[in-house]
Amino acid sequence: MRECGSILSEMLWQLKNEVRPGVRTRELNEFVEEEMRRRGVVASFKGYGGYPASVCVSINDEIVHGIPGPRTVREGDIVSLDLGVFVHGFHTDAALTVPAGKSASEVQRLLRVTEEGLNRGIGAARAGNHVGDISLAIQKHVEASGFSIVREYTGHGVGRELHEEPQIPNFMCGKGPLLRTGMVLAIEPMVNMGGWKTRVAPDKWTVLTADGSLSAHFEHTIAVTDGDPEVLA
Repeated sequence: MRECGSILSEMLWQLKNEVRPGVRTRELNEFVEEEMRRRGVVASFKGYGGYPASVCVSINDEIVHGIPGPRTVREGDIVSLDLGVFVHGFHTDAALTVPAGKSASEVQRLLRVTEEGLNRGIGAARAGNHVGDISLAIQKHVEASGFSIVREYTGHGVGRELHEEPQIPNFMCGKGPLLRTGMVLAIEPMVNMGGWKTRVAPDKWTVLTADGSLSAHFEHTIAVTDGDPEVLA
């Protein structure tokens, strides 16, 4: 899974640099598919449950699962990129949110706090802790910063399958399963500038904030070890 994660990390970094005002979201998907062909790897998302693209591109109030298409990214948009790669029988999954051009200071803070929340969660992903320790670490940081955590969508185990047990909520809802060495988790806080409730678009994929507020999404695939968690992607 280290090889799979390394490839995904490189691709996501390259894709991040493609985000700019004027680019169409389908062009970002085309970039991903060409890069996957070049590397000889397979998209984890394309065809999963009928999802039609290789990358999820979600803009502004879109939280996750945005479908690339003709939409043009505009100056000041924030763009969430969620990507999964399948290599040698294993999946890894990662995401980040980037601004297109200049963004307001409060938007920059939303992105920073979301990524910090992810890092707090990763820090709690230690053998002997519980899933709830990850959840609480994320929730405490995000809510103390004045933002809200999406509750209907969670992180998850990942490996032979794209989505495996256990689920990793980004808010505290019980102790959850014990974390053991060798577990691989996709931790992914989704953070809204407004309320935490969501709605699903008519395409039946794109998840948006119910109140139209901006949302950010960061994700790493990590391995639980005998010591510090290892970030794979």
